[in-house]
Amino acid sequence: VQLQASGGGLVQTGGSLRLSCAASQRTFSSYVMGWFRQAPGKELEFVAVVRLSGGETIYGDSVKGRFTISADNAENTVYLQMNSLKPEDTAIYYCAADRNPSGREWRATEYEYWGRGTLVTVSS
Repeated sequence: VQLQASGGGLVQTGGSLRLSCAASQRTFSSYVMGWFRQAPGKELEFVAVVRLSGGETIYGDSVKGRFTISADNAENTVYLQMNSLKPEDTAIYYCAADRNPSGREWRATEYEYWGRGTLVTVSS
């Protein structure tokens, strides 16, 4: 499975962006799809995950209430709607797919497939 993330860009504090992650082939209902981010000089951080079967979502503490992850299974695409953006949200955002979810989807090591990333810059 190849993943292509898009939708990043430059936005002012308080603004919104929607990221997309398109899969190159059909992703099975057992998959979970996640978003992670990496800010300059920092470690990879869990952002959000969605189960393709059932739609259950989990969010990282720093984005709860501001970001929404969703999936369009027919289009093999996952979205990350980001609202009320802050300068500390500036990072490269990566989407990832876990074909054998174990209940620890906040861990980057659980994911087998990764996209190249898209840069989000939030100006103050």
